[in-house]
Amino acid sequence: MRLRRPKSGFQGEPITALIDVVFFLLVFFMLIGRMDATAPFEVEPPLARSGQDLPAGGLTLSLSASGDLALDGRPMSEDEVEQHLAQSATGAPPLPRLRINAHRQAELRHLLPLIAKAEALGFDDISLIVTPPSPRAEDAR
Repeated sequence: MRLRRPKSGFQGEPITALIDVVFFLLVFFMLIGRMDATAPFEVEPPLARSGQDLPAGGLTLSLSASGDLALDGRPMSEDEVEQHLAQSATGAPPLPRLRINAHRQAELRHLLPLIAKAEALGFDDISLIVTPPSPRAEDAR
């Protein structure tokens, strides 16, 4: 009976130990690392209120999904809205409340400049109107 002897020489190191070490390092750094950027100061996000009536009075600015504007139900261009808001801001303080009713698919590039312009004009009571989806709309998804 002839038995073969294993070849002598360099057989190589098993890679299993290296894979285990790399895996443990990955898990370790995932556990101790921060995945989000945090502010260097305390940030308290706004509270959403639902089920309450809208406050009476003031102006209502509507923004469609395509970026079209209407102020108090009248379609207007962006310049006309800005002029009307500027005229409203020239009155005696306090300035009227401004409610912004934006379509859920309206892009922020349309919404944020409107808010910035209103704040620059002195409007400090700005409400963003959000409407929860209807149960039928959720079922259709």
